[in-house]
Amino acid sequence: MFKRIGSTLKASLAGSFLVANVLAICSGMLPVALLKLSVPQGAVRRWADRILNHLAETWIAVNGWWMALVQRTRWDVHGVEGLRRRGWYLVNANHQSWVDILVLQKVFNRRVPFLKFFLKRELFYVPIIGLAWWALDFPFVRRKGGKKGRGLDLATTRKACDRFKQIPTSVINFLEGTRFSRAKHAAQGSPYRHLLKPRAGGLATALGVMGERFDALLDVTILYPQGVPTFWDLLSGKVREVVVRVRELEIPKDLLGGDYEADPAFRARIQAWVQSLWVEKDHFMDELTRQFAAVAVHATEPGA
Repeated sequence: MFKRIGSTLKASLAGSFLVANVLAICSGMLPVALLKLSVPQGAVRRWADRILNHLAETWIAVNGWWMALVQRTRWDVHGVEGLRRRGWYLVNANHQSWVDILVLQKVFNRRVPFLKFFLKRELFYVPIIGLAWWALDFPFVRRKGGKKGRGLDLATTRKACDRFKQIPTSVINFLEGTRFSRAKHAAQGSPYRHLLKPRAGGLATALGVMGERFDALLDVTILYPQGVPTFWDLLSGKVREVVVRVRELEIPKDLLGGDYEADPAFRARIQAWVQSLWVEKDHFMDELTRQFAAVAVHATEPGA
C-alpha cells in the first residue's frame, strides 16, 4: 500500500494512526482512571489496574500494526522465550533513540507485564498522555541538583515502586539516564565504547523497595545495524532492521532490600554490579556490531 508513497506522506499517515490510537485508548482509560482515583485501594483498584493495563497493551499492539504497515522491518529478536506475563521483572536497556521505547514495547508486549518507565515529573502535565501515564502508575520522579534534591527524587521513586507490589509489573530503567550520542559520550569521558556512564540510583531504589518481588533482571541490548533511527525515520518507514537481545539474569541476593542513600556498603555493591553489567554489555555490543557489519559487507559482494 505504502510502497509508492513518499516518505513525508507516509510519515503523516503513520503519525495520524499514532495520534488516533492515543486518543482512542486514552478515552477508554478516562472513566476507569476516575474510578481508580475515587477508590484508591482494594479489589476495585486492582480490577481497574488490570483493565488499564489491558488497554495499554492494546495500544502497543495497534502501534505494531501501523509500524508494520509503513515499513518492512526485519526484527532479529532472541531471548524472550519462556518469559512470564504474571511475573515481576526489572528491565535494563541501553538507550539510543526515542524509537527504543516502541521497540521495547513491541518486543515485550503480552510476554511480560506492561512496562513501566521512570518519567520526569513535568511529563505528568502533558495533555491526555500525562493522565494515562498517571493511571498506569508510571513513576513520576523529580530531577533536581544537590543532595536534598536527590533525596526527593529517590523518595518519589520509592513511593511509586511500592505500588507495584500489588500487581505483576515490569519496571524498566535506562541506566544511562539519557539517549546516547557521541557528543555526550565525549563530554562524559565515558570509559565504554558504545555506552554512557550508568546511573545506579533509580535501579537501586527499585531493588531496595521491590527486590524480593522481582523474578529476574532482563538485560536488553538494542542495536540498529543501519544506523540509529530518529522517531521521524520510524514514522516515514526508514527503519530496516532492529536487533534485540535479552538476557534473563538472577539478581544477587545481597542487592535486595538495601538502602542506597543510607548504606555506603550497599551503594558500593550496586555500583560494582552495574559497572560489571555495563562492561559485559559494551563488549557484547562490539561483537554484535562486528557481526552485522560483516553480514552487510558479504551482502554487497558480487554473487552474494
